[in-house]
Amino acid sequence: MKKLFAATFLTSVFFLLSSAPSFAQYGQYGQPAPVESILVDKQVSKPITKTKGGTTQYEYVDNLTPSDVRFQPGMDIYFKVRVKNTSSITLNNVMVTDKVPWYLEPIEGPGSYDATNRAISFNAGSFKPEEEKIFYFKMQWFAQDKLPADRGLMCASNYVRAYTNNTSDDDTAQACVEKQVLAVKVAPKAGPEMGILLLAGQLGMLGIGLKLKKKARKSLV
Repeated sequence: MKKLFAATFLTSVFFLLSSAPSFAQYGQYGQPAPVESILVDKQVSKPITKTKGGTTQYEYVDNLTPSDVRFQPGMDIYFKVRVKNTSSITLNNVMVTDKVPWYLEPIEGPGSYDATNRAISFNAGSFKPEEEKIFYFKMQWFAQDKLPADRGLMCASNYVRAYTNNTSDDDTAQACVEKQVLAVKVAPKAGPEMGILLLAGQLGMLGIGLKLKKKARKSLV
């Protein structure tokens, strides 16, 4: 009887252990560990109107195609970068890297510029939950003589990335530049009228020469 009871008890214990539910790993006090998330949105300036004082007003859009606006060489262009903490916890040391595309040179904005990698980098600081910050970059298109000689229209995509140790996001904005056609000076064609004028001029010079010769002979006599 004791043996039967012991066997039954051990079987029951084994069954309970084997059927015990497994629990996922959670943070403190049994709550799910918070997840970091971030959003970055990049837009480009679209010239819309000019004020009486000559100041250009802009609106910011996601991209500009050749059918929207074609910038001219040497013109200024602006980019807007919005970084937002979309998580429920504070994000610290949020880094932002902006890759400057070919055909553009950075003029003003936050961070430091690495000309070798053509990248602007800076620490955007800490972000509370749902907090967002906006940054502006002023750039300038290359002069016409620095643009490719074999292309008339070029589009550039500006890439940006915001990140921490545990999360990141990236976005792009496109704009296009069009080279200006330089006027070619054409020499005037020599038509019949031009030929008559040249002949008349030559005859006039010949007459002056004859008069000078006659005066010279009279003075010798």
